[in-house]
Amino acid sequence: MEIELDNSFRATTEKWFEYPVIAHPHHTDYAGIVWHGTYLTWMESARIECLRSIGIDYTDLVSLGCDLPVIEINLRYHQSMRMGDHGIVKTRMNEVQGVRIHWDYEITGSNASLIYVSGRVTLVGIDREKGKIMRSLPPLLKDALVKL
Repeated sequence: MEIELDNSFRATTEKWFEYPVIAHPHHTDYAGIVWHGTYLTWMESARIECLRSIGIDYTDLVSLGCDLPVIEINLRYHQSMRMGDHGIVKTRMNEVQGVRIHWDYEITGSNASLIYVSGRVTLVGIDREKGKIMRSLPPLLKDALVKL
């Protein structure tokens, strides 16, 4: 049984950053099925690498006193990955609303015809020193996000 893809998660652009993954034994349960939390770890790794690809090293953001915690996650599990499967975590920044950054995701098979997981993650800029939501994102980050 295949679950229909929820197109509300799709950005208006088709420009994806792609991050390859392999389901190793430590990513799975005893039945060899990828544990649901593994997908979140892969999504975060893809997001961090996407930012790095446009010149934003996450440690630089931390040095500037900025953190970007996840405040909302919406995921749809379409089909389970199994131990040994190769996949591609595709991500793209969908929208920035003030200090909120919305990212779209698809985790697909190597040939992209099979979708394992789709979703959206929302981050918010936090002032690390004050522990409060920032009034605006650091210029370094805002300027880089334009590249996406």
